[in-house]
Amino acid sequence: MIRPALPRKARDSTIAMINVVFLMLIFFLIAGTIAPPINPDLELVDTSGLEGREPPDALVLLKDGTLTFRGETTDPETYIATHGTEPVRIVPDRHVAGTRLIEVTGKLRRLGAPSVVLVTERALE
Repeated sequence: MIRPALPRKARDSTIAMINVVFLMLIFFLIAGTIAPPINPDLELVDTSGLEGREPPDALVLLKDGTLTFRGETTDPETYIATHGTEPVRIVPDRHVAGTRLIEVTGKLRRLGAPSVVLVTERALE
């Protein structure tokens, strides 16, 4: 005797959709925590409004990338050769390229400067 085939139940497609939505939810939760937003109470310093003169013992990095000391153009090698291994202070222009600033500070450190300090002024708002 041949048994009649049992009727098959139709598969519910909502389970697959729930799995996809759950995976997307997990992805966005993880992606959102990788880079937390900057604290809204943080106040960044602004160097464009420096009034008066730079400190007399500080290097000045102009926006075109030129490095000066007391009004005279210089380079990191000359500065370190004449000032020895004392901490170096730099007053960067607001519009100087970040790569140039990193290049100058790195070169000063490699030449023997124990520390390099950036002099900035907080913007008054």
